[in-house]
Amino acid sequence: MRGGGLLVAGTTSDAGKSVVTAGICRWLVRQGVKVAPFKAQNMSLNSFVTREGAEIGRAQAMQAQACRIEPTALMNPVLLKPGGEQSSQVVLLGKPVGEMSARGYHGGRRQRLLGTVLDCLAELRAGHDAVICEGAGSPAEINLRRTDIVNMGVARGARLPVLVVGDIDRGGVFASFFGTVALLSAEDQACVAGFLVNKFRGDVSLLEPGLDMLHGLTGRRAYGVLPFRTGLGIDEEDGMAVSLRGPVRESDLAPPLGEDVLRVAVCAVPLMSNFTDVDALAAEPGVVVRFVDRPAELADADLVIVPGTRATVRALEWLRERGLADALAARAAEGRPVLGICGGFQLLGERIDDNVESRRGRVEGLGLLPVRVRFAREKTLTRPTGEALGERVEGYEIHHGVAEVTGGDAFLDGCRTGSVWGTHWHGSLESDGFRRAFLREVAAAAGRRFVPAPDTSFAALRERQLDRLGDLIEQHADTDALWRLIESGAPQGLPFIPPGAPA
Repeated sequence: MRGGGLLVAGTTSDAGKSVVTAGICRWLVRQGVKVAPFKAQNMSLNSFVTREGAEIGRAQAMQAQACRIEPTALMNPVLLKPGGEQSSQVVLLGKPVGEMSARGYHGGRRQRLLGTVLDCLAELRAGHDAVICEGAGSPAEINLRRTDIVNMGVARGARLPVLVVGDIDRGGVFASFFGTVALLSAEDQACVAGFLVNKFRGDVSLLEPGLDMLHGLTGRRAYGVLPFRTGLGIDEEDGMAVSLRGPVRESDLAPPLGEDVLRVAVCAVPLMSNFTDVDALAAEPGVVVRFVDRPAELADADLVIVPGTRATVRALEWLRERGLADALAARAAEGRPVLGICGGFQLLGERIDDNVESRRGRVEGLGLLPVRVRFAREKTLTRPTGEALGERVEGYEIHHGVAEVTGGDAFLDGCRTGSVWGTHWHGSLESDGFRRAFLREVAAAAGRRFVPAPDTSFAALRERQLDRLGDLIEQHADTDALWRLIESGAPQGLPFIPPGAPA
């Protein structure tokens, strides 16, 4: 097989497309297949920097890890980073090319990008046995079909079979499957090979009559029923918001090694970006992570994290409006730990000069770190390495703000003053030795008898999660039929379902 492919679409956003795509990738690579992921257009505030300095969605970086290959800009040629209700930063082939309103993007530029998207996909297919593509939202968003470059536009342009995933835990999955197909044109319907049920609880035999009826109505079969599993939502896309759930961890009951647990509160700032930074903390036994938006929720926290954001000045105002700014200042005065990452680091400083992101000019920061920030038009996209607390650290940087550090102690190209730390480095807490050293510092400052686990490997945890996704596909999908679909495309002669049928 060479250049085989499949597009994983969904009946809705958050139907499970990202994890199903990753699961298929991991299943294939375990069969010795050279496979790569692809998503033509991604809207997400969770992004990653490749080794060549390109910015792509974190979901595609996670899927590349599932394939056991390095992520590249080819895997996510268009990334949209929301900056508000009406506009997004457009990142093309890993580099920002400007801000654009939703109307402006859908009205013109989007369709012109289809050629770029198909060229990237063709290049990936030429170098791999298979490419597993992920759609966005639903292929039945008929108001956007004319300018679609991520769902049926890609499927038809690249002659890919489409597998539609539906989340049965939400209810209405049969209607969603049928309606998705019925709303498509005859040409689009010809690409839709069948369905994959996701997040099923209970006895599969009770579902089979409905799947048989769906087959009879649409002429399309189910390729599997995946059971409901917790802890699989790794590196999810976030759209415009983030659910206030804790990040994925192996066990919510993992006991601490010491006498105390360590409580981490993450300020849920507007347009939060790369909140996946805290996943590595949540993986530690005895560490409890939660997202918060009220001052009272900081009271019992041993560590408060101010995460990255696509809107630093807006987040600063939000902290002040909610009283969180005063709570952070009080913590710093008491010597209680605070960590700012990227935008969170910037707003902890003395001032921000921003004529790029918010265009608000000079704004006073929280003054907890001796840092002055100036926003540059060029975005910093790097993969730095260094040392902190006696341990080697790797990270990645994605920011317009340029920090001038005027005091304090050096800390990962940022600084530390007392119990307040700040850095532009995303992903630094995934470095196991550094994470443990940092948690020891936090525990000491908080007066907790907490002991980090000496053998927690975040990389190994992620590998186990990806293997769990591969297991789901191998054990609960018809892998022989999936293989034929990837290798040969959608079956010929699939029936057309007129909108409104059956009578």
